[in-house]
Amino acid sequence: MTNHVKLTPVKPSIPPLESGSSLSRTEFERRYEAMSEHTKAELIEGIVYIASPVRFEHHAEPHGQLIVWMGMYQLSTPGVKLGIEPTIRLDEDNEPQPDGVLLIDPLAGGSAEITEDDYLQGAPEFVAEIAASSAAYDLHDKKRAYRRNGVAEYLVWQQFENRLYWFVLTDSEYVALEPDADGTIRSRIMPGLWLATDALLQGNMQQVLAVLQAGLNSDEHQAFVHQLAQRLA
Repeated sequence: MTNHVKLTPVKPSIPPLESGSSLSRTEFERRYEAMSEHTKAELIEGIVYIASPVRFEHHAEPHGQLIVWMGMYQLSTPGVKLGIEPTIRLDEDNEPQPDGVLLIDPLAGGSAEITEDDYLQGAPEFVAEIAASSAAYDLHDKKRAYRRNGVAEYLVWQQFENRLYWFVLTDSEYVALEPDADGTIRSRIMPGLWLATDALLQGNMQQVLAVLQAGLNSDEHQAFVHQLAQRLA
């Protein structure tokens, strides 16, 4: 008499994410979901980047300062949403997690959508990143991906050189916004989002927030808030 042994099929193991791997977005997400919840990874131009441990003075602290500035704007601008390190499905080769984003509510005509599984799909209007240096991919591959996918404004705070770049999408190219005579850069896509660049680079957050408040009190910001309210009505 022959004994038949029932074999249980073995599920194939999911390979781990590794920096430098070339993956499709679908495969990137499959492997990412199997990783530890503490893992932070991005797919940029089809290449996997896994985040290193975060330094305090060269990332965590400036990140917090940017989020305070962006958060004050969002609180005063109904119809604009703020996200911290959201996963963004830009295209089939790019799924970044930027340090911060401001986006117009999709119901008010924003260019990004919130998917059923609670990710962003498409290009937020404003993206901010903390970059270690001029060699960081934030100023190269990631910048190209944001430009190609229509991110209207892109701010990069370069830490080791302590420089700030604010790009605006003009005729499908990024053009650097320059401070005016009093050292303030004014957003073109988020009216009233004003930044005292020298004050930020010097760590003077009181001045940064004072200049932002002037932007929030401006006629252009009030008109923008009114416009958003009409779209959401």
